[in-house]
Amino acid sequence: MPAHRSTDVPDVITVGRVSVDLYAQEVNASFTDPQTFRKSIGGSPTNVAVAAARHGHHAAVVTKVGTDALGDYVIALLSEWGVDTRYVGRDASALTPVVLAALAPPEEPQIIFYRGQAAPDTTVTQGEVPVDDVRECRVLWMSQGALALGATAESSFAWLELRGRSDDRDTVLDLDYRPTMWSSVHEARVAAQRAIAQSSVVVGNRTECEMAVGLDEPDAIVDDLLERGVRLAIVKLGGGGVLVADNSDRVRIDPLDIDVLCGLGAGDAFGGALVHGLLSGWDLERIGRFANGAGAYVATQLTCADAMPTTTMVDEVVEHGGTRGLQE
Repeated sequence: MPAHRSTDVPDVITVGRVSVDLYAQEVNASFTDPQTFRKSIGGSPTNVAVAAARHGHHAAVVTKVGTDALGDYVIALLSEWGVDTRYVGRDASALTPVVLAALAPPEEPQIIFYRGQAAPDTTVTQGEVPVDDVRECRVLWMSQGALALGATAESSFAWLELRGRSDDRDTVLDLDYRPTMWSSVHEARVAAQRAIAQSSVVVGNRTECEMAVGLDEPDAIVDDLLERGVRLAIVKLGGGGVLVADNSDRVRIDPLDIDVLCGLGAGDAFGGALVHGLLSGWDLERIGRFANGAGAYVATQLTCADAMPTTTMVDEVVEHGGTRGLQE
């Protein structure tokens, strides 16, 4: 860690979207069926910040909400969960986004985004985050979605270029790909490759990696990312586990034994656990096993942010080979 880093700078800063999430509680019921909903907060980079805070790190999220009551709810809940909200702005011209999710099927829930013409989290300007904080935080977590629209996209690219690659801190690109946020796959790929050139760690599932580099086979994906200068490449394989690779080694982590309730948020729990591993200086296999365990745990829960596990909970899942082992 650089000697000049301020003690007030968060360990990890995540950048991107936020929302109030409404989860249907009935399994295999679509939006055309009778449903009851449970309220929480979400947005991939917001969930990652919550997960990192749950592991004991000083985590902050760069985003914006409306000046409505849902915006109040988001800020209050993030603060309650230990996330630093100093970079959470308010936009009076737009409403806080809402997301509806239906467990049909549980592994890949139906999602409907209500984000309006320009969601508040697309309007973050460079001046709203101190330059030194972007430069000095130990992990900058950039969501692919932050690169898609508005002032936030312009700011995000500027922050990536300002920070660049470094031996003493990580810039993580999460290939969090939501097709509705992009005009085409080509546009998303151009943005992803521009960001990859400034990132030390890249993580995504096979679909997201195919969007970014045009490849589907996991080993070919990590080869391509490493050739682009990434020091750590991670491909999430869903039910097939995880592939973690650097220039000297690559490790395949087997899937864990779980009963999936809701696939949403598992990747974000994985991300928060990855941040914990990076900040702890762990090797590839330990990072992969721990992150895989965190993702597996949240896949057994209904909601995302409020289901993020503690370090002890993840260790127990890994030790027992999944959540089913915990029930025996």
